[in-house]
Amino acid sequence: MHIRMPRRLGGVITALTLAAALPAVGTSAAQAAQTEPTARAEQNSGSNPGDVVSVEDSAFHPLPGQPTNTKAWKIHYRSTDALGQPNTVSGTVIVPQDGRKGPRPLITYAVGTVGLGDQCAPSAGFPHGTTLEANLIQQLTWRGWAVAVTDYEGLGTPGEHTYTAGRSAGHAMLDAARAAQRIPAAAASGLTPDSPIGIMGYSQGGQASSWAAELKASYAPELKVKGTATGGVPAKLAPLASVHDGSYGAGLLFMAASGLDAAYPELRLDSYLNDSGKKLIGTLRGNCVAANAVLGAFKKISDMTHTNPLDTPEWQRRLGDSDLGGTKPDHPVYLYHAVADELIPYGLGRQLGKDWCAKGGNVKWRTILLGEHVSAVITEATAVQNWLAARFADRPTNGTC
Repeated sequence: MHIRMPRRLGGVITALTLAAALPAVGTSAAQAAQTEPTARAEQNSGSNPGDVVSVEDSAFHPLPGQPTNTKAWKIHYRSTDALGQPNTVSGTVIVPQDGRKGPRPLITYAVGTVGLGDQCAPSAGFPHGTTLEANLIQQLTWRGWAVAVTDYEGLGTPGEHTYTAGRSAGHAMLDAARAAQRIPAAAASGLTPDSPIGIMGYSQGGQASSWAAELKASYAPELKVKGTATGGVPAKLAPLASVHDGSYGAGLLFMAASGLDAAYPELRLDSYLNDSGKKLIGTLRGNCVAANAVLGAFKKISDMTHTNPLDTPEWQRRLGDSDLGGTKPDHPVYLYHAVADELIPYGLGRQLGKDWCAKGGNVKWRTILLGEHVSAVITEATAVQNWLAARFADRPTNGTC
């Protein structure tokens, strides 16, 4: 029997899969990652944010078997969770092998939604060419830039992934840059504390990069950040509940509930769930985004709970903790959003730009007139990279405020 998928759901799954690792269900990707030969290069017990805990040789392949003129290392490094407590996060550092010795630019990069299972982490897919956002990352290495890609808290490390907990993600991005600059083997290829830094991300990565931009001055003032490029930003979480409840994107809503519950244990998500809800959340926690989009599609909060947690002050307060726009970044920002974005309403991104401008930020706002959520990160890639290149060259920018 042939089952026809609703057109809009099919489009969402295609879009989400573009930003995710190809293996979406089960443990096959995790098992594949375990078979990749690695060499332990360094291990220490540093306790400051950005300290490197371990370094292993890895590989960067945008497609299976595709060679790249790069060296890559999987790292574990110290960071800080959403509650201000120390944690350990994993990630990947990629450095072109082009003979450059002087301080080369570094991009700290946050991927879009990949899922909740450890096998979904970018570092698990890079050696096998199954992290599809690697095609965008490769364009950065072609420019001679090093790239540090965080796995986020709870992807590839013990515990659950704190999906959509903005502060945790912002810390993880900034500390990935710190850790990358502390790898001796990378220093030999020009990645040093003097490297100029760009912050970059879209969708979930847009939330992470925007938080990193807001947190930089207080959390990592020593980093030489020249600019942040961020797009498709879920700048406020509360309005997204009504957008996705019972819709084709409902899987994202339930993933976010799981992520916030992981970041803030007092939320006690399971205490609100009925049997169907517990089964769904349990399944989502073990899978990647393409599967989760199907599993969660068109489900309603009322069908998965006996009491809606979003009606409680505890949940509303924690949703608000991830709201952006309260602090202007201390460096220029390129902020973009598609008018027809079907997952993150355009108005959320536009308001973030206005909020930063009102606080005196240096913001270049870009409205994408054609396309939807995922197409915008592809069509805007060259413009974003050119803007960052100008920042690395110390060219002035006055924004569009």
